[in-house]
Amino acid sequence: MGRIARDARLETRAARLRLTGGVKHWRGLEQGLALGYRRPASGSGTWLVRIIDRPHRVVERRLGTADDYADADGDRVIDFAGAQRAARAGFDEWHRAKANGLAPRRGAYTIADAVADYLDDYRRRGGRDLVNMEGIVRAHILPKLGVINTATLTASQVRAWHRRLAEVPPMRRTRKTPAPTPRNFRVARAPKLEPKKFDISDPEARRRRQSRANRILTVLKAALNHAYREERIASDSAWRRVAPFEGVDTPRTRYLTEEEARRLVEACEPQAFGDLVRGALLTGARYGELAELRVGDLNADAGTLYLRQTKAGKPRHLHLTAEGRALFARLANGREAGATLLVGELGRRWTASRQARPLWQACERAGIRPPITFHGLRDTFASHLALRGVSLQVIARLLGHADSRITEKHYAHLASSHVAETLAKHGLSLGVA
Repeated sequence: MGRIARDARLETRAARLRLTGGVKHWRGLEQGLALGYRRPASGSGTWLVRIIDRPHRVVERRLGTADDYADADGDRVIDFAGAQRAARAGFDEWHRAKANGLAPRRGAYTIADAVADYLDDYRRRGGRDLVNMEGIVRAHILPKLGVINTATLTASQVRAWHRRLAEVPPMRRTRKTPAPTPRNFRVARAPKLEPKKFDISDPEARRRRQSRANRILTVLKAALNHAYREERIASDSAWRRVAPFEGVDTPRTRYLTEEEARRLVEACEPQAFGDLVRGALLTGARYGELAELRVGDLNADAGTLYLRQTKAGKPRHLHLTAEGRALFARLANGREAGATLLVGELGRRWTASRQARPLWQACERAGIRPPITFHGLRDTFASHLALRGVSLQVIARLLGHADSRITEKHYAHLASSHVAETLAKHGLSLGVA
Protein backbone atom coordinates (compact mmCIF):
# COMPACT_ATOMS: atom_id res chain seq x y z
CA MET A 1 0.00 0.00 0.00
CA GLY A 2 1.44 3.38 -1.04
CA ARG A 3 2.00 6.36 1.20
CA ILE A 4 -0.93 8.62 2.02
CA ALA A 5 -0.81 11.51 -0.40
CA ARG A 6 -1.28 15.09 0.77
CA ASP A 7 -3.69 17.58 -0.80
CA ALA A 8 -4.71 20.80 0.93
CA ARG A 9 -7.97 20.95 -1.05
CA LEU A 10 -9.20 17.51 0.03
CA GLU A 11 -7.59 16.61 3.36
CA THR A 12 -10.02 18.42 5.66
CA ARG A 13 -13.77 18.81 5.57
CA ALA A 14 -13.45 22.57 5.95
CA ALA A 15 -11.31 22.76 2.81
CA ARG A 16 -13.62 20.50 0.83
CA LEU A 17 -16.70 22.52 1.71
CA ARG A 18 -15.06 25.56 0.11
CA LEU A 19 -14.74 23.77 -3.24
CA THR A 20 -17.10 24.48 -6.13
CA GLY A 21 -20.14 22.22 -6.00
CA GLY A 22 -21.02 19.89 -8.87
CA VAL A 23 -17.39 19.68 -10.04
CA LYS A 24 -15.07 16.68 -9.74
CA HIS A 25 -11.76 17.49 -8.08
CA TRP A 26 -8.97 14.98 -8.72
CA ARG A 27 -5.72 14.04 -6.97
CA GLY A 28 -3.34 11.71 -8.78
CA LEU A 29 -2.06 8.83 -6.62
CA GLU A 30 0.09 6.94 -9.12
CA GLN A 31 0.23 6.30 -12.85
CA GLY A 32 -3.22 5.34 -14.06
CA LEU A 33 -4.90 6.02 -10.69
CA ALA A 34 -6.56 9.14 -9.25
CA LEU A 35 -8.77 9.90 -6.28
CA GLY A 36 -11.70 12.24 -6.87
CA TYR A 37 -14.16 14.27 -4.82
CA ARG A 38 -17.47 15.73 -5.90
CA ARG A 39 -19.57 17.98 -3.67
CA PRO A 40 -23.30 18.29 -4.35
CA ALA A 41 -25.32 21.46 -3.89
CA SER A 42 -26.13 20.31 -0.35
CA GLY A 43 -25.08 17.44 1.87
CA SER A 44 -21.90 15.41 2.02
CA GLY A 45 -19.64 14.93 -0.95
CA THR A 46 -18.68 11.68 -2.63
CA TRP A 47 -15.28 10.03 -3.05
CA LEU A 48 -14.51 8.65 -6.50
CA VAL A 49 -11.72 6.62 -8.05
CA ARG A 50 -10.54 6.94 -11.64
CA ILE A 51 -8.59 4.13 -13.31
CA ILE A 52 -6.96 4.64 -16.70
CA ASP A 53 -6.82 1.11 -18.06
CA ARG A 54 -5.37 1.96 -21.46
CA PRO A 55 -5.32 4.97 -23.77
CA HIS A 56 -8.79 6.41 -24.28
CA ARG A 57 -10.35 4.05 -21.68
CA VAL A 58 -11.13 5.60 -18.30
CA VAL A 59 -13.16 3.87 -15.60
CA GLU A 60 -14.71 5.73 -12.68
CA ARG A 61 -16.18 4.19 -9.53
CA ARG A 62 -17.90 5.58 -6.49
CA LEU A 63 -16.03 4.72 -3.28
CA GLY A 64 -18.30 6.14 -0.59
CA THR A 65 -19.54 9.23 1.22
CA ALA A 66 -17.00 11.79 2.44
CA ASP A 67 -16.83 12.66 6.13
CA ASP A 68 -18.05 16.22 5.50
CA TYR A 69 -20.77 16.19 8.16
CA ALA A 70 -20.32 12.84 9.94
CA ASP A 71 -17.27 11.13 11.37
CA ALA A 72 -15.72 8.39 9.27
CA ASP A 73 -16.83 4.85 10.17
CA GLY A 74 -14.70 2.96 7.64
CA ASP A 75 -17.84 1.72 5.90
CA ARG A 76 -20.26 4.17 4.33
CA VAL A 77 -18.50 7.33 5.55
CA ILE A 78 -14.82 7.58 4.59
CA ASP A 79 -12.12 10.15 5.34
CA PHE A 80 -9.38 11.29 2.96
CA ALA A 81 -6.87 8.62 4.02
CA GLY A 82 -9.50 5.87 3.92
CA ALA A 83 -10.58 6.94 0.44
CA GLN A 84 -6.98 6.61 -0.76
CA ARG A 85 -6.70 3.10 0.69
CA ALA A 86 -9.97 2.09 -0.95
CA ALA A 87 -8.85 3.58 -4.28
CA ARG A 88 -5.53 1.72 -4.21
CA ALA A 89 -7.26 -1.52 -3.20
CA GLY A 90 -9.68 -1.17 -6.11
CA PHE A 91 -6.78 -0.41 -8.45
CA ASP A 92 -4.93 -3.54 -7.30
CA GLU A 93 -8.08 -5.66 -7.61
CA TRP A 94 -8.61 -4.37 -11.16
CA HIS A 95 -5.15 -5.43 -12.29
CA ARG A 96 -5.26 -8.78 -10.45
CA ALA A 97 -8.49 -9.60 -12.24
CA LYS A 98 -6.96 -8.77 -15.60
CA ALA A 99 -3.85 -10.83 -14.83
CA ASN A 100 -6.05 -13.84 -13.95
CA GLY A 101 -8.06 -13.54 -17.15
CA LEU A 102 -11.19 -12.27 -15.34
CA ALA A 103 -13.33 -9.38 -16.41
CA PRO A 104 -12.47 -6.41 -14.14
CA ARG A 105 -15.44 -5.24 -12.11
CA ARG A 106 -16.78 -1.76 -12.65
CA GLY A 107 -18.27 -1.59 -9.17
CA ALA A 108 -16.93 -2.37 -5.72
CA TYR A 109 -16.43 -6.03 -4.84
CA THR A 110 -18.78 -6.31 -1.89
CA ILE A 111 -19.29 -8.98 0.74
CA ALA A 112 -22.46 -9.97 -1.12
CA ASP A 113 -20.33 -10.60 -4.21
CA ALA A 114 -17.83 -12.65 -2.22
CA VAL A 115 -20.61 -14.74 -0.67
CA ALA A 116 -22.25 -15.34 -4.05
CA ASP A 117 -18.94 -16.47 -5.56
CA TYR A 118 -18.30 -18.78 -2.63
CA LEU A 119 -21.76 -20.37 -2.81
CA ASP A 120 -21.35 -20.91 -6.55
CA ASP A 121 -18.05 -22.67 -5.89
CA TYR A 122 -19.56 -24.68 -3.01
CA ARG A 123 -22.43 -25.73 -5.28
CA ARG A 124 -20.07 -26.85 -8.05
CA ARG A 125 -18.07 -28.89 -5.54
CA GLY A 126 -21.24 -30.70 -4.47
CA GLY A 127 -21.39 -29.22 -0.97
CA ARG A 128 -23.87 -31.15 1.14
CA ASP A 129 -24.86 -28.31 3.49
CA LEU A 130 -25.89 -25.83 0.81
CA VAL A 131 -29.48 -25.20 1.96
CA ASN A 132 -28.42 -24.44 5.54
CA MET A 133 -25.59 -22.22 4.34
CA GLU A 134 -27.90 -20.26 2.05
CA GLY A 135 -30.27 -19.70 4.97
CA ILE A 136 -27.43 -18.37 7.15
CA VAL A 137 -26.34 -16.02 4.38
CA ARG A 138 -29.82 -14.59 3.78
CA ALA A 139 -30.73 -14.19 7.44
CA HIS A 140 -27.48 -13.10 9.08
CA ILE A 141 -24.79 -11.96 6.63
CA LEU A 142 -26.38 -10.04 3.75
CA PRO A 143 -28.74 -7.78 5.74
CA LYS A 144 -25.92 -6.27 7.83
CA LEU A 145 -22.77 -6.74 5.77
CA GLY A 146 -23.81 -7.39 2.17
CA VAL A 147 -23.25 -3.89 0.77
CA ILE A 148 -19.85 -3.35 2.40
CA ASN A 149 -16.91 -3.04 0.03
CA THR A 150 -14.40 -5.78 0.86
CA ALA A 151 -11.57 -3.34 0.12
CA THR A 152 -12.64 -1.14 3.04
CA LEU A 153 -13.78 -3.90 5.41
CA THR A 154 -12.24 -3.61 8.89
CA ALA A 155 -11.77 -6.04 11.75
CA SER A 156 -13.84 -3.79 14.02
CA GLN A 157 -16.82 -4.08 11.66
CA VAL A 158 -16.65 -7.87 11.60
CA ARG A 159 -16.09 -8.05 15.35
CA ALA A 160 -19.06 -5.78 16.13
CA TRP A 161 -21.32 -7.80 13.82
CA HIS A 162 -20.16 -11.09 15.42
CA ARG A 163 -20.84 -9.82 18.95
CA ARG A 164 -24.24 -8.50 17.95
CA LEU A 165 -25.20 -11.95 16.65
CA ALA A 166 -24.72 -13.35 20.14
CA GLU A 167 -26.83 -10.64 21.77
CA VAL A 168 -29.96 -10.72 19.64
CA PRO A 169 -32.63 -13.30 20.53
CA PRO A 170 -33.09 -16.36 18.33
CA MET A 171 -35.64 -15.88 15.57
CA ARG A 172 -38.67 -17.88 14.48
CA ARG A 173 -39.55 -18.04 10.80
CA THR A 174 -43.09 -16.79 10.11
CA ARG A 175 -43.36 -17.44 6.39
CA LYS A 176 -41.58 -19.56 3.84
CA THR A 177 -38.82 -17.73 1.98
CA PRO A 178 -38.90 -18.07 -1.84
CA ALA A 179 -36.39 -20.55 -3.21
CA PRO A 180 -33.16 -18.75 -4.11
CA THR A 181 -31.80 -18.46 -7.60
CA PRO A 182 -28.06 -19.00 -8.13
CA ARG A 183 -27.09 -15.31 -8.05
CA ASN A 184 -29.76 -13.57 -6.01
CA PHE A 185 -27.49 -13.45 -2.95
CA ARG A 186 -26.34 -10.01 -4.00
CA VAL A 187 -29.68 -8.71 -2.69
CA ALA A 188 -29.94 -8.61 1.09
CA ARG A 189 -33.42 -10.15 1.43
CA ALA A 190 -33.73 -11.70 4.86
CA PRO A 191 -36.62 -14.09 5.57
CA LYS A 192 -39.42 -12.69 7.69
CA LEU A 193 -38.57 -13.64 11.27
CA GLU A 194 -39.85 -12.86 14.73
CA PRO A 195 -37.92 -13.16 18.00
CA LYS A 196 -38.30 -16.08 20.37
CA LYS A 197 -38.13 -15.77 24.15
CA PHE A 198 -34.52 -15.32 25.20
CA ASP A 199 -32.97 -14.67 28.61
CA ILE A 200 -29.48 -13.22 28.10
CA SER A 201 -28.71 -13.76 31.80
CA ASP A 202 -29.13 -17.54 31.41
CA PRO A 203 -25.58 -18.95 30.94
CA GLU A 204 -26.75 -21.86 28.79
CA ALA A 205 -28.87 -19.60 26.56
CA ARG A 206 -25.92 -17.25 26.18
CA ARG A 207 -23.58 -20.14 25.36
CA ARG A 208 -25.96 -21.36 22.65
CA ARG A 209 -26.20 -17.89 21.08
CA GLN A 210 -22.42 -17.46 21.12
CA SER A 211 -21.96 -20.91 19.63
CA ARG A 212 -24.44 -20.02 16.90
CA ALA A 213 -22.60 -16.74 16.26
CA ASN A 214 -19.37 -18.71 15.85
CA ARG A 215 -20.92 -20.95 13.21
CA ILE A 216 -22.21 -17.93 11.27
CA LEU A 217 -18.77 -16.30 11.52
CA THR A 218 -17.27 -19.49 10.06
CA VAL A 219 -19.48 -19.13 6.95
CA LEU A 220 -18.46 -15.49 6.48
CA LYS A 221 -14.77 -16.33 6.88
CA ALA A 222 -15.08 -19.21 4.40
CA ALA A 223 -16.56 -16.86 1.79
CA LEU A 224 -13.92 -14.18 2.34
CA ASN A 225 -11.08 -16.71 2.38
CA HIS A 226 -12.30 -18.03 -0.96
CA ALA A 227 -12.27 -14.49 -2.39
CA TYR A 228 -8.78 -13.95 -0.95
CA ARG A 229 -7.47 -17.17 -2.53
CA GLU A 230 -8.99 -16.12 -5.84
CA GLU A 231 -7.17 -12.78 -5.47
CA ARG A 232 -10.38 -10.78 -5.40
CA ILE A 233 -9.31 -9.29 -2.04
CA ALA A 234 -5.83 -7.94 -1.35
CA SER A 235 -5.60 -8.81 2.38
CA ASP A 236 -7.27 -11.17 4.84
CA SER A 237 -6.40 -9.18 7.97
CA ALA A 238 -9.92 -7.75 8.43
CA TRP A 239 -11.44 -11.12 9.35
CA ARG A 240 -8.37 -13.16 10.29
CA ARG A 241 -7.97 -11.04 13.43
CA VAL A 242 -11.56 -11.67 14.58
CA ALA A 243 -11.57 -14.57 17.04
CA PRO A 244 -14.64 -16.70 17.81
CA PHE A 245 -16.07 -16.87 21.30
CA GLU A 246 -14.02 -19.32 23.34
CA GLY A 247 -15.32 -22.25 25.35
CA VAL A 248 -18.85 -22.14 23.93
CA ASP A 249 -18.66 -24.94 21.39
CA THR A 250 -18.08 -27.79 23.83
CA PRO A 251 -20.49 -30.44 22.55
CA ARG A 252 -22.88 -32.37 24.72
CA THR A 253 -22.73 -35.70 22.97
CA ARG A 254 -25.95 -37.67 23.27
CA TYR A 255 -25.63 -41.42 22.86
CA LEU A 256 -27.64 -44.52 23.65
CA THR A 257 -26.72 -47.16 26.18
CA GLU A 258 -26.38 -50.70 24.84
CA GLU A 259 -29.75 -51.60 26.32
CA GLU A 260 -31.41 -48.53 24.71
CA ALA A 261 -29.78 -49.34 21.37
CA ARG A 262 -31.22 -52.88 21.46
CA ARG A 263 -34.68 -51.55 22.37
CA LEU A 264 -34.53 -49.07 19.52
CA VAL A 265 -33.57 -51.71 16.94
CA GLU A 266 -36.39 -53.99 18.12
CA ALA A 267 -38.89 -51.10 17.89
CA CYS A 268 -37.98 -50.13 14.31
CA GLU A 269 -40.69 -50.63 11.67
CA PRO A 270 -40.56 -51.80 8.94
CA GLN A 271 -37.59 -54.17 8.83
CA ALA A 272 -35.95 -52.14 6.07
CA PHE A 273 -35.76 -49.18 8.43
CA GLY A 274 -34.43 -51.44 11.17
CA ASP A 275 -31.62 -52.48 8.80
CA LEU A 276 -30.78 -48.81 8.22
CA VAL A 277 -30.61 -48.14 11.97
CA ARG A 278 -28.51 -51.27 12.55
CA GLY A 279 -26.16 -50.14 9.81
CA ALA A 280 -25.69 -46.77 11.49
CA LEU A 281 -25.11 -48.26 14.95
CA LEU A 282 -22.63 -50.84 13.67
CA THR A 283 -20.60 -48.55 11.39
CA GLY A 284 -20.96 -44.96 12.61
CA ALA A 285 -21.64 -43.92 9.00
CA ARG A 286 -23.77 -40.87 8.30
CA TYR A 287 -27.27 -41.15 6.89
CA GLY A 288 -26.24 -39.83 3.48
CA GLU A 289 -23.27 -42.21 3.33
CA LEU A 290 -25.47 -45.21 4.06
CA ALA A 291 -28.15 -44.12 1.59
CA GLU A 292 -25.60 -43.98 -1.26
CA LEU A 293 -24.15 -47.46 -0.70
CA ARG A 294 -24.28 -49.94 -3.60
CA VAL A 295 -24.14 -53.71 -3.33
CA GLY A 296 -20.75 -53.63 -5.05
CA ASP A 297 -19.37 -51.39 -2.30
CA LEU A 298 -19.30 -54.35 0.08
CA ASN A 299 -16.06 -56.35 0.07
CA ALA A 300 -17.11 -59.48 1.92
CA ASP A 301 -13.59 -60.96 1.87
CA ALA A 302 -11.94 -57.90 3.41
CA GLY A 303 -14.92 -57.06 5.61
CA THR A 304 -15.14 -53.43 4.39
CA LEU A 305 -17.60 -50.99 2.88
CA TYR A 306 -16.54 -48.42 0.30
CA LEU A 307 -18.17 -45.06 1.12
CA ARG A 308 -18.16 -43.06 -2.10
CA GLN A 309 -20.35 -40.16 -0.91
CA THR A 310 -18.86 -38.60 2.24
CA LYS A 311 -19.26 -35.23 3.92
CA ALA A 312 -15.62 -34.36 3.22
CA GLY A 313 -15.99 -35.39 -0.42
CA LYS A 314 -13.23 -38.00 -0.06
CA PRO A 315 -14.23 -41.65 -0.56
CA ARG A 316 -13.00 -44.04 2.15
CA HIS A 317 -13.10 -47.69 3.19
CA LEU A 318 -14.97 -48.57 6.38
CA HIS A 319 -14.06 -51.69 8.37
CA LEU A 320 -16.88 -53.84 9.71
CA THR A 321 -17.37 -55.89 12.86
CA ALA A 322 -18.52 -59.51 12.59
CA GLU A 323 -22.11 -58.39 13.21
CA GLY A 324 -21.75 -55.68 10.58
CA ARG A 325 -20.39 -58.18 8.05
CA ALA A 326 -23.37 -60.46 8.66
CA LEU A 327 -25.87 -57.62 8.26
CA PHE A 328 -24.50 -56.30 4.98
CA ALA A 329 -23.86 -59.77 3.57
CA ARG A 330 -27.56 -60.54 4.11
CA LEU A 331 -28.60 -57.31 2.43
CA ALA A 332 -26.29 -57.90 -0.56
CA ASN A 333 -27.04 -61.60 -1.06
CA GLY A 334 -28.11 -62.42 -4.63
CA ARG A 335 -28.37 -58.79 -5.78
CA GLU A 336 -26.64 -56.94 -8.62
CA ALA A 337 -23.52 -54.93 -7.83
CA GLY A 338 -25.10 -51.66 -8.97
CA ALA A 339 -28.23 -52.00 -6.82
CA THR A 340 -28.73 -49.72 -3.81
CA LEU A 341 -27.70 -51.69 -0.72
CA LEU A 342 -30.08 -50.13 1.81
CA VAL A 343 -33.60 -49.41 0.55
CA GLY A 344 -36.93 -48.70 2.17
CA GLU A 345 -40.34 -50.21 1.53
CA LEU A 346 -41.04 -51.22 -2.07
CA GLY A 347 -37.39 -50.68 -2.90
CA ARG A 348 -37.56 -46.90 -2.46
CA ARG A 349 -34.30 -45.10 -1.78
CA TRP A 350 -33.63 -43.31 1.48
CA THR A 351 -33.80 -39.64 0.51
CA ALA A 352 -33.18 -36.49 2.55
CA SER A 353 -35.05 -36.41 5.89
CA ARG A 354 -37.08 -39.52 5.06
CA GLN A 355 -35.62 -41.25 8.12
CA ALA A 356 -36.73 -38.62 10.65
CA ARG A 357 -40.36 -39.67 11.28
CA PRO A 358 -39.82 -43.45 11.52
CA LEU A 359 -36.89 -42.85 13.90
CA TRP A 360 -39.02 -40.62 16.12
CA GLN A 361 -41.79 -43.24 16.12
CA ALA A 362 -39.33 -46.00 17.00
CA CYS A 363 -38.00 -43.93 19.91
CA GLU A 364 -41.56 -43.47 21.18
CA ARG A 365 -42.21 -47.23 21.06
CA ALA A 366 -38.86 -47.95 22.72
CA GLY A 367 -39.40 -45.39 25.49
CA ILE A 368 -36.35 -43.32 24.52
CA ARG A 369 -36.96 -39.72 25.58
CA PRO A 370 -35.97 -37.30 24.30
CA PRO A 371 -35.82 -39.06 20.92
CA ILE A 372 -32.38 -39.65 19.45
CA THR A 373 -31.46 -38.14 16.10
CA PHE A 374 -29.93 -40.19 13.31
CA HIS A 375 -26.62 -38.47 13.94
CA GLY A 376 -26.98 -39.64 17.53
CA LEU A 377 -26.60 -43.21 16.24
CA ARG A 378 -23.19 -42.21 14.88
CA ASP A 379 -22.36 -40.70 18.28
CA THR A 380 -23.47 -43.92 19.95
CA PHE A 381 -21.08 -45.95 17.79
CA ALA A 382 -18.13 -43.68 18.58
CA SER A 383 -18.98 -43.16 22.26
CA HIS A 384 -18.99 -46.86 23.08
CA LEU A 385 -15.62 -47.25 21.37
CA ALA A 386 -14.22 -44.43 23.52
CA LEU A 387 -15.72 -45.95 26.68
CA ARG A 388 -13.96 -49.22 25.85
CA GLY A 389 -10.60 -47.50 25.61
CA VAL A 390 -10.21 -47.42 21.82
CA SER A 391 -7.74 -44.68 20.90
CA LEU A 392 -9.17 -41.44 19.55
CA GLN A 393 -6.94 -41.77 16.49
CA VAL A 394 -8.62 -45.07 15.59
CA ILE A 395 -12.08 -43.61 16.22
CA ALA A 396 -11.21 -40.63 14.02
CA ARG A 397 -10.23 -42.95 11.20
CA LEU A 398 -13.41 -45.00 11.54
CA LEU A 399 -15.54 -41.85 11.47
CA GLY A 400 -13.69 -40.39 8.49
CA HIS A 401 -12.32 -37.34 10.33
CA ALA A 402 -9.28 -35.74 8.72
CA ASP A 403 -7.47 -35.82 12.08
CA SER A 404 -8.29 -36.46 15.71
CA ARG A 405 -9.11 -32.87 16.69
CA ILE A 406 -12.84 -33.15 15.94
CA THR A 407 -12.91 -36.59 17.57
CA GLU A 408 -11.26 -35.24 20.71
CA LYS A 409 -13.76 -32.38 20.82
CA HIS A 410 -16.72 -34.77 20.88
CA TYR A 411 -15.47 -37.91 22.60
CA ALA A 412 -12.34 -37.14 24.67
CA HIS A 413 -14.39 -36.80 27.86
CA LEU A 414 -15.60 -40.38 27.42
CA ALA A 415 -12.05 -41.60 26.93
CA SER A 416 -11.19 -39.77 30.17
CA SER A 417 -13.88 -41.80 31.94
CA HIS A 418 -12.15 -44.95 30.75
CA VAL A 419 -8.82 -43.63 32.04
CA ALA A 420 -10.38 -42.90 35.43
CA GLU A 421 -11.88 -46.38 35.64
CA THR A 422 -8.58 -47.98 34.66
CA LEU A 423 -6.74 -45.94 37.28
CA ALA A 424 -9.25 -46.90 39.99
CA LYS A 425 -8.82 -50.57 39.09
CA HIS A 426 -5.04 -50.72 38.66
CA GLY A 427 -3.66 -47.72 40.56
CA LEU A 428 -1.35 -48.00 43.55
CA SER A 429 -3.08 -48.58 46.90
CA LEU A 430 -1.27 -47.80 50.17
CA GLY A 431 -4.00 -49.09 52.45
CA VAL A 432 -3.90 -45.89 54.48
CA ALA A 433 -7.08 -43.92 55.19
